[in-house]
Amino acid sequence: MQASIRYILLALGSLIGLHFILSISHEEYGKATSFTNIASKFGSTYPHNVPDEYYDNDTYHNSTNRRKANAAFVILARNGDLQGVLESIKQNEDRFNKRYGYPYVFLNEEPFSADFIKYTTEVVSTKTEYGLIPHDHWYQPKWIDEDRAKANRKKMEDKQVIYGGSVPYRNMCRFNSGFFFRHDLLKKYDYYWRIEPNVKFYCDLHYDPFLFMQDNKKVYGFTISLPEYGETIETLWDTVKEFIKAHPEYIPEDNALKFLSDDGGQTYNRCHFWSNFEIGDLNFWRSEAYMKFFEHLDSAGGFYYERWGDAPVHSIGAALFAKKDQIHFFK
Repeated sequence: MQASIRYILLALGSLIGLHFILSISHEEYGKATSFTNIASKFGSTYPHNVPDEYYDNDTYHNSTNRRKANAAFVILARNGDLQGVLESIKQNEDRFNKRYGYPYVFLNEEPFSADFIKYTTEVVSTKTEYGLIPHDHWYQPKWIDEDRAKANRKKMEDKQVIYGGSVPYRNMCRFNSGFFFRHDLLKKYDYYWRIEPNVKFYCDLHYDPFLFMQDNKKVYGFTISLPEYGETIETLWDTVKEFIKAHPEYIPEDNALKFLSDDGGQTYNRCHFWSNFEIGDLNFWRSEAYMKFFEHLDSAGGFYYERWGDAPVHSIGAALFAKKDQIHFFK
């Protein structure tokens, strides 16, 4: 597990480094991924992204007296991720949640160990819940042609595509794309904030992003936008266009298609919101439009025949089915 964490951190560092180099060496890339350009595509009217009325400088204000959204943190983790999870939630508590008091929902494809439950419960200030992911929501469906999927995984491994040979990674991408919001433990909530193991929060957060999202009818919030690996989504956009053609009734006029495509939807520019951090409206993912969209993608098999990630799937779904002013860039 420690080795896998090192590989993930190495890959993350390489990705951020590549992004920095491209931003400097390629003017068009730098413009496309700049904060100003990204923010302009979602119509924020606030000079600091969030109105002053949401800020609270009272560090130790009693969370029980606050107006709060119906929301929770969601953490997908295995028992072996315990130390990384503890690091993330300790920092989240110190930087934000000790003032705001939102609950945590932990999800795993295997039962959580007694130690995982004990230590995570001890370090948080609020309610914790632990859920087992249903088998059919996590594992590769039986109707997938395993010979075809295996051959394509081998091709990606040969090309050294990150997670190109991993079935568990594909399971995770499919689960996050179309199933996490259906879990029984999340049915009572309207908003979620996704937290990953080994996350560092470098600044105190003195406003409630859940409440801001709720009050302003936002459905998706992000902090980073990057291009997806082209080798992992070779047929994704063609599959998306099939759905758009079949269901134009789901596409609002004031959508964020321009974030996804530079030619009116003919091709996908591979831009996506990095879903390792995301705050969203669970009811948006539960909507008829997104559910039918996911079912269409899932039936094509691209989560396993290629390596479609939840980040581009969420990004495309949000950009197509929400109005652009419902998507928020947290600077």
